[in-house]
Amino acid sequence: MKGLVLRVRLISGDSMDVTYEHPSAGSEDEVIDHVVDTLSQDSGVLRCGHGDRLLVLYARGVAAVEVAPRGAVL
Repeated sequence: MKGLVLRVRLISGDSMDVTYEHPSAGSEDEVIDHVVDTLSQDSGVLRCGHGDRLLVLYARGVAAVEVAPRGAVL
């Protein structure tokens, strides 16, 4: 499964684009479901990429998430 680009809007109002990969998922829909399930929990945490850096995204700081296939988000 290829990764997804997530545009994350934080509760501070800032937004950023991160990549998320879930190697055991068979389809894009499974990855999206995993992201939504994880971020809907108070203690949800996702390990994402931002450029060549690891970014840990905590659910309590996320206000909204947009999903796109890997590539530029327009």
